[in-house]
Amino acid sequence: MTKRYWYVILAYIIMQYSVFLGAPLFYAILPVSGDEASIYWTVFSFILGLVIVLFLMKPDMQMRTERDASSAVMVITWSILGLFMAYFAQAFSVMLEIAIFGITPGSANTAQIMDISRAFPLFVIVPALIGPILEEIIFRKIIFGSFYKKMNFFFAALLSALIFGFIHQEPEHILIYASMGFVFAYLYVITKRIITPIIVHMAMNSLTIFAQYSLTPEQIQQQLDKLQLIIIGG
Repeated sequence: MTKRYWYVILAYIIMQYSVFLGAPLFYAILPVSGDEASIYWTVFSFILGLVIVLFLMKPDMQMRTERDASSAVMVITWSILGLFMAYFAQAFSVMLEIAIFGITPGSANTAQIMDISRAFPLFVIVPALIGPILEEIIFRKIIFGSFYKKMNFFFAALLSALIFGFIHQEPEHILIYASMGFVFAYLYVITKRIITPIIVHMAMNSLTIFAQYSLTPEQIQQQLDKLQLIIIGG
């Protein structure tokens, strides 16, 4: 892994935990409550993090596209197929969680994101747009890509998917997050374009958010209990 990639990962980690320093700063200089300061800082830090990551990844974006990389039409085609694949993988993982492990349906992370998005609509850009871009660059382009150079697809996808799952801090749903990681890694490999899993990741999160945006917290939980729609990112 190049030094530049380590800088990208470091920037992502700093962005994730900068709220502990940034939120008190916003609270001190802006006429907002503590919760509002945390949300505003989160949005600010994700935007800044995205700018920094894209700047660090600029050499990769300037590289010539691989000859066998998918065309724009194929990227769109695989993005549509990938969305169905991701939902199928998610549904299958939910059934396994319930039937084998007896895990109660529901995602605290998703419920929290929806609560925040209702109170602060601007926050939606984090899980719907910025989060998926950053996560696919880091977990698929960098982490999976580095593993894939040294081992076969299964083990590379497995390791990167497990890291992807644990980073979301819902170990009880590691199977769901890991299954998403496998799908996203496959889309990256089959098209040789990171934009494909980015599109699918953004589409999944956006559809989940907007499908529940008008629901009450109780209705959201009912939907989560039935479908286990999880927001991957943010």
